[in-house]
Amino acid sequence: MATIEKGTSLYKDAFYRLIRNKLSVIGVVLILTMAITVVIGPFFSSYNYSDQNLELGATAPSLTHLMGTDDLGRDLFVRILYGGRISLMVGILATLVSLCIGVSYGAIAGFAGGKVDALMMRFVDILYALPFMFFVILLMVVFGRNIYFLFIALGFISWLTMSRIVRGQVISIKEKEFILSARSIGVSNLGIITRHLIPNTLGPVIVYCTLTIPSVMLEEAFLSFLGLGVQPPMCSWGLLIKDGVDAMELYPWLVAFPGVILALALLALNFIGDGLRDALDPYSRKD
Repeated sequence: MATIEKGTSLYKDAFYRLIRNKLSVIGVVLILTMAITVVIGPFFSSYNYSDQNLELGATAPSLTHLMGTDDLGRDLFVRILYGGRISLMVGILATLVSLCIGVSYGAIAGFAGGKVDALMMRFVDILYALPFMFFVILLMVVFGRNIYFLFIALGFISWLTMSRIVRGQVISIKEKEFILSARSIGVSNLGIITRHLIPNTLGPVIVYCTLTIPSVMLEEAFLSFLGLGVQPPMCSWGLLIKDGVDAMELYPWLVAFPGVILALALLALNFIGDGLRDALDPYSRKD
C-alpha cells in the first residue's frame, strides 16, 4: 500500500530550512543573547549608567569594572548594556513605523492601480530624491533631540523601499484565482487587502524588516556621532563609540568594546536576514 506523504506549510518548510543555515542560527543565538543580556543584565549590577566617580576617572578593564570606566568614572559595561537597550529599541520601533506606513501605502497603491498607483508612486519618487538624513538632522535641530521623535523620524525615512516591495508583490498576486474568488463572493476591497493581499506579502516584508533594523541602528549611530541622537547621560552604542573616539588615543577600550559589540549585532542581524531570504524563497530550494 502506497504511503501518502504528509504536506507542510510554506512557513513551516521555511523554518526547517532556516535552522539548517548555520550562519543564521549563529545570528539568532547571538542577537537573542544580546537582547536578553541588555534587558536583564543591569539588574545584577551595582552600578548605574549615570553613576559618576570623578576620583576614579578612566581606568582599564579589571575584575571590578569588566570593560573599564570612562573619563567620568562611569562603568563602561553597564553603559553598554543600557546603550544596547536604546540601540535595539531604536532599530525595532523605527522598523515597525516603517512597516506600518510602507505596507499600507504599497498595498493600497498596488491594489488600486491605474492613475492612483501612478500618483502615489510618483510621490514616493519625489521623496526618494530628498536627502533624508539631512532632513532628519534638520528636524532634530528644529524640534529638539527627543528620543521618541528619533524613533518616528528614522521610521519615516525607511518606509519608501518597503512600500515598493509590497506594491510589487500585490500587483503580482491581485489577479490570482483566490483574489478573484474573494471578489466574486462579495469581499470588500479593504477585506481583500487586509485578509488576502498583505498576508501573502509577508515573506519579502519579513526579510526586509530584518535588514532594516541594522540599517536604522547605523543611522542612529551616525546621528549620535554628530551629537544629534541620544543625549547624555542616556547612551546608545553609537553615542558610546562617539565618546570613545574622542579619547581613543588615551583610552582605546572606550571605543573598542562598544564598536565590537555594535559590529557583532549588525553582523548577526544580516546573517538572519540572509537566512530568511533564502528560506522564504521557493526557488532557492536545493533538496
